[in-house]
Amino acid sequence: MQKQTVKQLKQALLATGNTVDYGTNTVTIALSVSDRRHRAQVTFSRQPTFNQAWTEVAKILANTPQTSWVRVETVQSSQRLSRTTFEKRLAEMFRMNYWRYGVSFDENFETALLEMEINGHAMFRPGKDHKIGRNRAQMWVDYKRLTPYLKKRQTTLPVDPAETDYVWVFTTAGVFTDGEQIWQLEDRENGSKGIRIITDPQREVANAIETGETFLINQIKPDGKFIYGYFPAQQKILSSYNFVRHFSSLYALLEVIEFTGRTDDYAKVKHAIEWGLDNATIEKDGAIFIDDRGELKLGAQALLMLTLSKYQEITGDDHFMPVLMKVFKGVPSFMEPSGKLNHVLNADLTVKAAFRIIYYEGEVAFGLSRLYELTQDPAVMDLVKQILDYMVANDYGKYHDHWISYAINEALLVFPDNRDYMALGLKNVFIHLKFIEERDTTYPTLLELVDAAVKMTDMIKKSGNEDLLEPYDLIHLRQVLRSRAEYEVTSGLFLPELAMYFYYPEKFIGGFFARHDNFRTRIDDCEHFLSGLVNYYNYTYNKE
Repeated sequence: MQKQTVKQLKQALLATGNTVDYGTNTVTIALSVSDRRHRAQVTFSRQPTFNQAWTEVAKILANTPQTSWVRVETVQSSQRLSRTTFEKRLAEMFRMNYWRYGVSFDENFETALLEMEINGHAMFRPGKDHKIGRNRAQMWVDYKRLTPYLKKRQTTLPVDPAETDYVWVFTTAGVFTDGEQIWQLEDRENGSKGIRIITDPQREVANAIETGETFLINQIKPDGKFIYGYFPAQQKILSSYNFVRHFSSLYALLEVIEFTGRTDDYAKVKHAIEWGLDNATIEKDGAIFIDDRGELKLGAQALLMLTLSKYQEITGDDHFMPVLMKVFKGVPSFMEPSGKLNHVLNADLTVKAAFRIIYYEGEVAFGLSRLYELTQDPAVMDLVKQILDYMVANDYGKYHDHWISYAINEALLVFPDNRDYMALGLKNVFIHLKFIEERDTTYPTLLELVDAAVKMTDMIKKSGNEDLLEPYDLIHLRQVLRSRAEYEVTSGLFLPELAMYFYYPEKFIGGFFARHDNFRTRIDDCEHFLSGLVNYYNYTYNKE
């Protein structure tokens, strides 16, 4: 690594402050280095002074290629806990992988592990009865993973990590470089801890979108099917598949390609659409449906319409229009005379489930609205109106669903003075705003909801119906919009400073993950993050 870069890293690390532990009169520096293809190699240096510790670090950096990913951190604070206390605190964590401290099993930090090392190797595991989002994670230390890893890293261990009476927990502050730029890492106790502090939000959001497209397009295999997802810590590929998410992910890709201008990728998307049509659809009475293991879902009908409409809108290629109209023809099969929509049909079009999930009505109204933009067919908009009127009559605003907001925004282009739709859309977001603001997981559909809501409030202003806005805090809404967008980038995206601790780090750059589900990254995770960020960027930075 260039001497100038090493010098800059040193100065940037010193600028984080609190480098000395005055309780023990030591300085502890943790150095993590990845060649981008392999997990980071971590080295701890513990010395009486910063310069002595840095000398050891600098020797390693002198032999490190400039293009490597490098994190350098100092231990900022530490505390000894009895093993019983440590294990109790770990077990009390509500969410899996939300333990945010480093851990050492000896006081000299010869068996220390960074929080990112623990996560990247899945060393803390959930209890067998843990249900994500429903009960406590009951996290425990998997010493069968942890101890061999430490032995490989350290060669010899001063203690058996599984048998010590005490455990030392610690926090760090530090910096990261990709060889070109140096970022300070967040040290506050939130979801962004250990990730770069954003100083140029516009650039970082654009980078997230651009790398996100690269990741997602690369998941399309030569036959047109996606690699559905991964558990990067366990080095596992997901074997299941969801046809609805196949099409919804393609819709998001189309939005992103429109943003990046990488029009060569349209061919891959078209091929993937064709794979989905060939492998996931059936035709019944002249209508086309997605057949998801014998189930015909209203939401599937919606996402197929949405994807095919978006493809034609931005490419000008009307190749799929005959299919699209057959998909539209299938929507009335879900509808009862009252306007109520059944959610799931059997292959013979009989009702299998009147209700499955609250998203379906909003999805189908949005999909139909986009179809109307293409065709200007009054029959399509009549159906949209029936669905929205049913949602108004049945108080769907209480469900805070981003698809409802999307659908209303489209409908207001046709019915610009419909105050019932406006009121529904406003309730849909504002009764949920406190939850959105305080949510610790990234929960990407929340950004999509706020994106649509901000756009909606502007449409309502333009329509002359500002009295409907008076009960709500529009300024706060916009503040939440920005904070959620930046939180998603720093808490849900595989940036290099996080990816470097997982297998084949470079492979996951641009992927989005669910921390509380073993850092799972799935095509639909990427879909929702990308849609939210594209819409945020376009509206915030006027790229429309």
